[in-house]
Amino acid sequence: MAVKLKRIAIFVKEMEKSLDFYRILGLEIPESANEEPHVEVAYNDVILAFDTWETAGIILGNQQEPAGYRMELAFQFDSKEALDESYGRLKERGYTGHLEPNDTPWGERYAIIKDPNGNLISLVA
Repeated sequence: MAVKLKRIAIFVKEMEKSLDFYRILGLEIPESANEEPHVEVAYNDVILAFDTWETAGIILGNQQEPAGYRMELAFQFDSKEALDESYGRLKERGYTGHLEPNDTPWGERYAIIKDPNGNLISLVA
């Protein structure tokens, strides 16, 4: 049996704020999506989906708002400079850094920033 990752869904409090964060990262998301309760973005061979908490509640039933770190998404950049520039743009726009860009012992440039919903988003080059 072959299995393939199809979709990653992120449950969001405010769609526009969340989509703006991922636009700054470089995802192409139309502005018209800001008012939608469900948005899907093709990203390589995977769909990155965004659902409001209200929409998630329809599918999942009653659920508690997540606490703590439940996932991490990592985005690959072409260069260390591109990673640093993206991290800087996000910080300038008020997003919270979790780990400043640094060079790791295993040879990657690595940083972590929080999206508007508190998810840890890794930036790697």
